[in-house]
Amino acid sequence: MTMKRLGVLILLTLACRDAAAGGGPLGIDHEWALDQSGVWARKYQTGLEVGVVAVEVGAAAWLGNDDPLGHTFWQAIDSTAISALSAQALKYAFSRARPDQGNDPNLWFRGRGHESFPSGEVTLQASFVTPFIADYARTHPWVWSLEALPIYDALARLKSQAHWQTDVIAGWALGTGVGYWSTHFKTPLAVRILPGGLSVGFSKDL
Repeated sequence: MTMKRLGVLILLTLACRDAAAGGGPLGIDHEWALDQSGVWARKYQTGLEVGVVAVEVGAAAWLGNDDPLGHTFWQAIDSTAISALSAQALKYAFSRARPDQGNDPNLWFRGRGHESFPSGEVTLQASFVTPFIADYARTHPWVWSLEALPIYDALARLKSQAHWQTDVIAGWALGTGVGYWSTHFKTPLAVRILPGGLSVGFSKDL
């Protein structure tokens, strides 16, 4: 499955869940019924966010950049850091109101405290999984299953009434784009910036 086809699948999943017309730039934005029960509870969303960051930093430090898998983890660090800064800049620039801030998807440029567009958490998940998909999809097609992380997070943020459909789609696109771009560096930016010893891998010292 190509990135383009996967993107269409996610778009259809998120945009066509209900038949009701909506607003926003694509005419698909509408508030979902609040649901934070079971797997949609906020604690699982934040747990996934913290877990992803911990796994990528821990694995990169353990394996090192010279290890093929470790190299991908370092690419993921580049990806998540750059996409997080980009998402936050867009939040400030567009200052879009969240669904629970008036239930109007057309409320843009509202100033401080309005940070709906794009979804930073979906951006994080997409930026984390994309380097692994880009590096290993041809030899290990099962890595496409990692896309379950941004899809889950997108659905969870919609069910929490924290984002509009176009927020999570934009977050997925941003994270995916930055993630793919980060795989084109022979030496990850984080490896260039940090002291050399940190990218060697703690496993090499044992």
